[in-house]
Amino acid sequence: MIDRVFVVMPAYNAGATVEKVFARIPAAAQRRISRYVVVDDGSTDDTAAALRRLGRNYPGLVVLTHGRNRGYGAAEKTLLTYARREGAGAAVLLHSDGQYSPEKIPDLLGPLDRDEADIVQGSRMLGGGALRGGMPFYKYIANKFLTAVENRAFGMRLAEYHSGYLVYSRRLLEEVPFERLSDSYDLDIEMIVCGRLRGLRIKEVAIPTIYAGEVSHLRPVRYGLDVLKIVRKYRRGYYRLLMRAGA
Repeated sequence: MIDRVFVVMPAYNAGATVEKVFARIPAAAQRRISRYVVVDDGSTDDTAAALRRLGRNYPGLVVLTHGRNRGYGAAEKTLLTYARREGAGAAVLLHSDGQYSPEKIPDLLGPLDRDEADIVQGSRMLGGGALRGGMPFYKYIANKFLTAVENRAFGMRLAEYHSGYLVYSRRLLEEVPFERLSDSYDLDIEMIVCGRLRGLRIKEVAIPTIYAGEVSHLRPVRYGLDVLKIVRKYRRGYYRLLMRAGA
């Protein structure tokens, strides 16, 4: 069983949601979590106050601060750098907006505990529950299209690449040069691609789809175009060269 589990969380203007996310972390997960690490990524609302309140109930909470908003990927890199330096055995990437279910943390850790995976992707598309969970139809179709393009390009058979709910093993933190990847939402896909090139094992676990008024800062059209850019860079050998340089 993996020990030293860190929950790492980017937070940007999450004052209305972050405490609710923490409240949903199940007791079975809390017993395994060594440290909670949150990056306040230049928030302009009351995120800082919410994190101070959480610190009274979660003594393992570490708050890192970006003086200005640097983007989701930059926040995640700050978190993963901290997790690697502090000896995390696994880093659970949990979002602060409530769109990913904290209740699934034990399930997501399962493949690492069984030594079946080095990366675990929480998948809304696995099991066919995306539309039932309220995913807008246009997002569902876009997700299916982009995933088909990615699977063909990367030689994989994932149900999706786009949930952003991931668990990274210690091995991935040490072997993927994530500091050289994107500062945007593209980082999660790039982590999967680089893990694939390194020969790391990738597993998916079904997660519920939640669309209930949570605030997302992702812009779908721009994100889709960025995904296609990643595919083009992959085909041109960019990530292979990056992995060789980081070896």
